[in-house]
Amino acid sequence: MTIASTINLSREERDAEIIASIGLKNIRAREKQVERRNLMRAALFMAPALILVIGVLLVPVVYNVWTSFTKWKQFKGWDEFAGMANYQKMSTNPFFMDALTNTGIWVVASIVFPLVIGLGFALLFRNAPLSGFFKNVIFLPRILAPTAVGILWYYVYAPDGILNYFIGLFTGGETDTGWLYEAGTVTPSIVVAFLWQTVGLSMVLLILGLAAIPKDPIQAAQIDGATRFQIFWHITLPLLMPTILVVTILSVLAGFTAFDLLWVMGGDYPRQRTLSLAVFMYFEAFQKGNWAFGSAVAVTMGIVVLAVTWVQAWVQQYVDKRIH
Repeated sequence: MTIASTINLSREERDAEIIASIGLKNIRAREKQVERRNLMRAALFMAPALILVIGVLLVPVVYNVWTSFTKWKQFKGWDEFAGMANYQKMSTNPFFMDALTNTGIWVVASIVFPLVIGLGFALLFRNAPLSGFFKNVIFLPRILAPTAVGILWYYVYAPDGILNYFIGLFTGGETDTGWLYEAGTVTPSIVVAFLWQTVGLSMVLLILGLAAIPKDPIQAAQIDGATRFQIFWHITLPLLMPTILVVTILSVLAGFTAFDLLWVMGGDYPRQRTLSLAVFMYFEAFQKGNWAFGSAVAVTMGIVVLAVTWVQAWVQQYVDKRIH
């Protein structure tokens, strides 16, 4: 407002304009006060979760990364900086590459087989007779502790166990194969036990995903004469992609973090520490006391997890685009 326009206004108009200006300032001040109050309330509500995430997740991760660059061993070498020595040591360790290779096998097996087998069971038992019974039987191993599963399958694979007994019945001779004592069979044997426990969860999640798919597109495709495979490939599978993403993420995490099943079933195997990076890390850190080196293995495993997750997300986006 200019001086000339203020002079031309009457006293009542000037008073009204001043009051309006003051009221606008008060409204803006009130809005800022409410915003600050809402921000404080949101911060108070989020504080417990933030403290938990920072204290339980962020701080240990940062500390573990720092430890991987030190010479920290059990009760000595506290925070002595070592640079990349621990990471260089991994390249010369005779068991690290075996552990990395076995972890790769575990990850591929934990992604492909639970998804494919779980999807097959979900499609098979979705509307089949006695589907509830079969779904309960398949899901039942999920409620068991991995340690209990490991002990159960340990006796299945024992030289005088159930598996060799049935092989002897079919072959007509006695067999005492040590499935968990030979390099060529120990990892596949444990993978089978792992799938026996985890396929049920994948099946249930995929059944829920199938139930959430709307029926209208499928009925329209059936009216147009589409085959079952065409309906599955062009309608069911694209709509099921969010559920498949959840299943694959859970499978990747389960494959990388598998420990107790490996430790129980591979405990008598002479090189059991090479079964996975998680077991190798535990062996180096807690049994040999090389905590800094174990931290470096943990950091490497975390990087591999991030890389696999990124590749998985990229592949899923590519497949989704091709399907559409």
